[in-house]
Amino acid sequence: MGKRKSSRRRPEWTPGTLLDWSGPGHWDFDRDRPCRYCGNPTRLRDGDRKPAHKTCAETALDEQAREAEAAYFRKDSADDDRRT
Repeated sequence: MGKRKSSRRRPEWTPGTLLDWSGPGHWDFDRDRPCRYCGNPTRLRDGDRKPAHKTCAETALDEQAREAEAAYFRKDSADDDRRT
């Protein structure tokens, strides 16, 4: 069997459009805190109520997805090498 080829292309995204943080639960009315990713002050909170800019959180999610994708294809390639 040959290598599997992915016919799916990775969807492109524009920063600021991946997550919907329009609900009031994503806003701290009391004070700014440092973003968990960049360290700059923000009143925004992620789903765990940790301080984070929306674009910083989206960038982190994109990086995690790229790392998982790369690990998947490394594993898939290693499996193919063992079969030959």
